[in-house]
Amino acid sequence: MAATTTLNPRAAALAAWGSAWESLRPGTIDHLLSLAAADIRFRDPFQDVRGRDALKRVLTHMFERVPNPRFTVTDRAFGIEAGYLRWVFVWGAGAQGGRIEGMSEIHLGPDGLVTAHLDHWDSGSQLYATLPVLGPLVRFVARRVAGG
Repeated sequence: MAATTTLNPRAAALAAWGSAWESLRPGTIDHLLSLAAADIRFRDPFQDVRGRDALKRVLTHMFERVPNPRFTVTDRAFGIEAGYLRWVFVWGAGAQGGRIEGMSEIHLGPDGLVTAHLDHWDSGSQLYATLPVLGPLVRFVARRVAGG
């Protein structure tokens, strides 16, 4: 990512948040949380939680259950009310691995801390459709809904 020293404060805060996700490991969770407001809202397709402690539990659980998870931020932008991070999430390796592409809507408080991190990605086509037992059913339903 580009140096944040020439960015405006909102853009610098968004860049720092994205960098914290890219370097996220079990030992760096507290650094990520230091960039978050005490009552941060975190939402993804599986949970909707509030507060640093709840987000820490989500991240700790991810590291306990997902082999070698890694985020790469591929783009970032600011709208009128929020910042946006486009990302790729990979885990594991080979047949035991996976990849999800998504976007996070990031809201910042006046102090530059992240007040909301709202993930947007398609869990049906990018996760459930790849599972051995559930995948065929998800793909069948998707084809029916699409009229195919």
